Amino acid sequence: MARALRALAQLMGWSCVVIGVFHVLLGNAAIPGAGSAGATVDSWGRFMGASFVGYGLAWLWAARQRPIPAPAVRWLAGVFLLGGAGRLISLAVHGPPQWFQIALAVIELGLPPVFLWLAGAEEHALRGDAETVPAGR
Repeated sequence: MARALRALAQLMGWSCVVIGVFHVLLGNAAIPGAGSAGATVDSWGRFMGASFVGYGLAWLWAARQRPIPAPAVRWLAGVFLLGGAGRLISLAVHGPPQWFQIALAVIELGLPPVFLWLAGAEEHALRGDAETVPAGR
C-alpha cells in the first residue's frame, strides 16, 4: 500500500505543479473556453495557478515522508474533494461547462476516496507493524 500511496501522491503533486505553472504562464489561454474572459479572470487564474503549484508541492512533501503522514494525505485529499464539490455547485448554478471541466470534476470527486482508503490502509499497516515489534528493540 505504501508504494501505491507514494506513487499516486507523487503523480498528484507533479500534475498539480505542472498544471499550476501552465496557468501562471498562459493565464486565460490555459482555461478551455475562457480565452476572452478579460483581465480580471486572467489575474485570478494566474494567482490560482500559483496556489495550485503550492498545493502540488504539499503533495510532493507528503510523498517524500517516511512513512507518508496519513493526516496530511487526508487534508490534501479533502481540499481536492472540495474543489470537485465547487464544480458541482457551479454545474447546478450555471449549467454544464466545457467537457474537459466535467472530466476534471469526475477526477476531483473520484480520486479523494482512493487517497483516503490508501492512507487508512497504510496507517493500519503501520500500527500493525508497531504492535508486532517487541518492546525494547
